[in-house]
Amino acid sequence: MAKIVQTTARAAVAYGVNPVARFLLRIGVTPNAVTVAGTVGVLIGSYFGSQGHLFWGTVIVTAFALTDALDGTMARMRGGTGKFGALLDSSMDRLADGAVFGAVAYYLATERNYWGVVAALIALVAGQVVSYVKARAQSLGLNADVGIAERLERLLIVGAGGLLGAADQDWGLPAALWVLAALSLFTVFQRLVSAARSDAANVAGGSGGSGLSGGPDVKAPAE
Repeated sequence: MAKIVQTTARAAVAYGVNPVARFLLRIGVTPNAVTVAGTVGVLIGSYFGSQGHLFWGTVIVTAFALTDALDGTMARMRGGTGKFGALLDSSMDRLADGAVFGAVAYYLATERNYWGVVAALIALVAGQVVSYVKARAQSLGLNADVGIAERLERLLIVGAGGLLGAADQDWGLPAALWVLAALSLFTVFQRLVSAARSDAANVAGGSGGSGLSGGPDVKAPAE
C-alpha cells in the first residue's frame, strides 16, 4: 500500500517538476544548489511551525520539501552529479528532518503537551534509523529497500497533523506523531528483517556481498 501511495504521489509531482527542472538547468542552476536552497526553506518553515504558525509552517515545509524530487530530476536530466551530490542530498535530508521534528517538539512543549513531545522525539530518532539502516545495508551489499514509512510518508503524516493542529484540532498533531512513531519503528524492523534475509541468501549462495558499485551516483534514492 505504501509503495502504491508513494508511486502515485511521485508521478503527480513529476508532472509539475520536470518543466521546472529543465528551466533551472537551462539558466545554469545546479542540482546541489537546489538541494541546499530546499533545506534552507525547510528550516524557515520549521521556525514558523515552532512559533505556533502551523498552517504556514506546514505549507512552507511541504513546498520546499518538494525540492527533494526537483534536485533528483535535475541530476537525472543532467546525467548525474557524482557521488558528492548523493552525500549532500542525504545530509541535507537529515538536517531538514531534524529541524521539522525539533520544531514540532518545541511547539508542543510550549503547549505543555509532553506526551506529544515524546512522540516527536521517538519519530525523529526512528526516522533517522530508518534511513541509516537502508544506507548501511546498501554499503554492505544487502537489500533493505522496504518499509511502510519512508521519508515521503513521514513528511505527509506530520504535515497532515500540522494542518489538523492549524484547524484547532489540538489532538491532530500529537496523534499523527504517535502514528508516525509506531510506523517508523515498524519500518526499522522491516528493513532489519529484509537485510537479514538478504545476508542469509548471500551466504547460502556463496557471496558475502560486494557493497556499493563504483558507478556514477545520481542523487540519493528515496529513504
